[in-house]
Formats: sequence, structure tokens, C-alpha cells
Amino acid sequence: MEENNISKNFIEQIIDKDIAEGHCKAVVTRFPPEPNGYLHIGHAKSIVLNSGLAKKYNGNFNLRFDDTNPTKEKVEFVNSIKQDVEWITGGLDESRVFFASDYFEQMYEAAVKLIKKGKAYVCDLTPDQIREYRGTLKEVGKNSPYRDRSVEENLELFEKMKNGEFEDGAKVLRAKIDMSSPNINMRDPIIYRIARMHHHNTGDKWCIYPMYDFAHPIEDAIEGISHSICTLEFEDHRPLYDWVVNEVGYENPPKQIEFAKMYLTNVITGKRYIKKLVEDGVVDGWDDPRLVTIAALRRRGFTPESIRTFIELSGISKANSSCDMAMLDYCIREDLKLKKSRMMAVLDPIKLVITNYPEDQVEYLDVMNNQENEELGMRQVPFSRELYIEREDFMIEPPKKYFRLFPGNEVRLMHAYFVTCTDYITDETGKVVEVHCTYDPETKSGSGFTGRKVKGTIHWVSAKEALNAEVRLYENLVDEEKGVYNEDGSVNVNPNSLVVLNDCYVEPALADAVAYDSFQFLRHGYFCVDNKDSSKDHLVFNRIVSQKSSYKPINK
Repeated sequence: MEENNISKNFIEQIIDKDIAEGHCKAVVTRFPPEPNGYLHIGHAKSIVLNSGLAKKYNGNFNLRFDDTNPTKEKVEFVNSIKQDVEWITGGLDESRVFFASDYFEQMYEAAVKLIKKGKAYVCDLTPDQIREYRGTLKEVGKNSPYRDRSVEENLELFEKMKNGEFEDGAKVLRAKIDMSSPNINMRDPIIYRIARMHHHNTGDKWCIYPMYDFAHPIEDAIEGISHSICTLEFEDHRPLYDWVVNEVGYENPPKQIEFAKMYLTNVITGKRYIKKLVEDGVVDGWDDPRLVTIAALRRRGFTPESIRTFIELSGISKANSSCDMAMLDYCIREDLKLKKSRMMAVLDPIKLVITNYPEDQVEYLDVMNNQENEELGMRQVPFSRELYIEREDFMIEPPKKYFRLFPGNEVRLMHAYFVTCTDYITDETGKVVEVHCTYDPETKSGSGFTGRKVKGTIHWVSAKEALNAEVRLYENLVDEEKGVYNEDGSVNVNPNSLVVLNDCYVEPALADAVAYDSFQFLRHGYFCVDNKDSSKDHLVFNRIVSQKSSYKPINK
């Protein structure tokens, strides 16, 4: 049993204890986002944790929208969150999708119940007065002059609040707890406010809305949540959470457990910062691949498996810590390396002409899609007299230990033949525009040729058959050398966060690639077909991650 506990995180140990002691008959967890923006990588930790626990204990996982603040909430965000949760978890049970607004009637009834118990009262103090009366961490608060209103008066006033008989902000409903509590959250917190706001789900039915700290425990209790797992900033709110479910009188109340958020270094996760970047046109939307919203990571080409592995490596604990994006990059490389075909793509092309190869001949070479995974099969790659190679693979005057093409040097064209550079052509500026070579037909790859060896191998594509493509190279949106934010609070944007390469050439086998299809481009890294801008007539590839990283996981 001891060994078992070592391999389990502290939340699993709590659940095991609750089950063993008979406090929990069925594990039900939830992910409760507010639909006021797109989710980011930090939210993924909560999604993976909550859905994973439900699966592990054969329980249920709810997606519940905490839509109690209509001013910032949109149907667009609801839809994006649904898509993100479905993508990360591998499926979304629509029967387990809920809205806090579905329970507004029950929340109102719960508030009435508290009033009748003498546990809530209508208060006329202004927001500034409420803050003043609340006290500080060093000074206890003092009672509102409206705290001792009778139950009958409070019921009447609360009914009038609901019926829209008072101006916005004129009155609030407060829980009657303890103005001298060392926990400021327990000093008669506001549980309802008047606010005439159009709601995306309930329209104009309500002009009073519950506060999050009151609504959330009620939502959990109604849905039969067994373990309400949230981040550490809610630890001080737990006494209020427990007070609400106990005073309202729910049987088998949920248990709140807090864990540490996942922080990533040098990335933007704040919704207001992302919103500003979108509005200012710095990025092309909430799903711009330079962001770390879940939609952006999906568009860039990250997989749910890589994100789940990343979260697993980051761990579940009570201690705040930071992770580096390099670890997420490592996870996607590990996930894709055996799953994806290794294709040839030339991103900065110059033409290579094999002068002794037949002019009209096209030869089809059999190539393994992934040399480390035979199950991915073979493809045929056209080879001809005129090819494109990378500009960096040819130099007129190379430095020492440069083993690629230069006048007189012989290299292997990957999957094809040995070629020797015989000449080159430059334009009027001296820039090389064409390289001439001869090939040795005896040296065909796979022929068993052993006559001599070459030190360099370069990739290529056949000029006539290659497909033209746009390639987008992404780097961190933040200029890491200058820090994340400027003095005025704006984001310190890396001017090289996006480099767009036009007139790149890729193998014709990529003609049928569709949105989100991903491949390894040999020597360049992993790339994904853009889901917004790519089409059959104009292929667009996003770089997911470069080929290599200096990151090494601790356990490797």
C-alpha cells in the first residue's frame, strides 16, 4: 500500500481515503471555465487532471460554464472552450455539459433560504463603504448598519431586487457570517448584486446575479461533484465554500481540494493581454500559433497527447513552480517522431542541374516514410535532371569541415545518387542562382554500392514535380532578452516571432495534405498544415517545432 501511495499524487491519495472511509460513492469532477476568453495551456492542466481522475475512478467528468458575469461572456468563447475540451480529452459527452445559469432559479431559492435562516441580509452600503467596513488583515471589520434587518424586511427587499425595483448597485445581498473573522472572505461577503446585463443563455430574465463564491459551491452540489479541484488562490475561499453548502443544506457536500497552477516562463496567458494583441493586430486572432491558447497550439500542430505528457511531466503538487516551453517542445517531438512521415522540403531554394542526367527522364524512387517505423510504409519520390536544394547546402568557398556541395566536392542526394559539383551560375549581384553537377548512376541508394564514401548528404525536391508552398516559422512571441512586459504594461513583442517564407518547395506527396496534417521536414523540424489559410491551391505549413532541442527530461 505504501508503494502505491508513492506513485499517486496527493489528490488521488485524498480520493482513495474518501472512498475507503465511505465518504465518496462515485467520483464526479468538473472543469468550470468562465466563457470570457479562449483557454490557454494553464487551463489544460485542470482539464487533464479532472477528466483523468474521473476516468481513473470510473466516474463522471462535467464541463460546466461559470457564466455568472454576462458583461465579459460570449457564445464564441463557449464554443471555443467546448472544442478545446473535446480535443484534449478525446471526446465530450454533451449530456455532461452544464451552465451555471441553468441553476439561477435554485441559487435564488438558496439565497431566500439563507435569509429565512437569518444567514443573509440586504445591505445598502456603497462599494467603498463595504470595503471600509470590511477592515484589513490587521483590523477586524465592523457590522453594516443594515445587518440586523428583520427576515421579513430582507425577503421583501430581495424580492424587489429581483423584480428590478432598484437601480444597479443600489443594494446587495450579503451572507451574515463574522465581521471579525481572520479570513476576510468570511466577513459578510456579497452573494448577490443588481446588474441589468443581457445574458447569453438566459437573456433578460434576471437583473440580479450571484457572485462566484456563492454560485460555485451550489453548482458543484447540484451536480453531485465529489471533489471540487481548483487552484491555490481559492484556498482562502474554502471556508466560504463549505459554509455555503452546509448552510443551504446539501447532503453529501463536495470537497474542495486546491493544487498549484502551471506557470510557463516567457509566455502570455493573461486574457486582457491577449485581447489587446488581437485588437491591435499584433496577432491574427486568439488562435495565432505564437500564442499558448489551446486553439493556437492546436493550429500550430501540437497534439493532445503531447500536452497530456507535458502536464504529466510538470506534476501535480501544492507548490507553485514554473515550466519552460522547451519541455513542451520536447513532448511534441517525442510524440511525433515515430508517428509522422519524414518528407523533403526546400525552404530557401536554389536550382541544381544534373548535366549528365537524361533531360526528359523522371525516375521514381522508393522511400520509407519513417526509417524508425516501418509500419508507416513507403512512398515514391520523383527524381529528375533539375532539382531544388537548400541555398545553405552550397558554398563557393566553404570553411573547413563543410561537407556539403562546393566546386569539386561529391555528396549524396538523399535516397538517390552521388553528385559532384562541376560549376555554378550567379546573377549580376554575385548571388548563386544555379549549381551544376554530374551524377554517378552506379551509386543509387539501396543498390549496395560500396566503391567510395562521401561525408555529406543533402535533401532535395524535383523542380518540375515539386509543389510550391508558404512556410511560417514561429518563435516565441515574447522578446525573452527584454522580458515579457514593457514599463507601460504592454507586451514586449519579439520582432522575429514570425518569419514567412514564400516560394518554398515540397514533395508532390503532400498534395493531398489537409488542415492539421503534420509531417517532419527533414533537417527543418515538424510542420503542420494551417487550418485557416492553407488550401489545395496554396499550401501553408506552420512550423510546430524545430528539429532539435537542448532540453533533456530529468528522468532521461
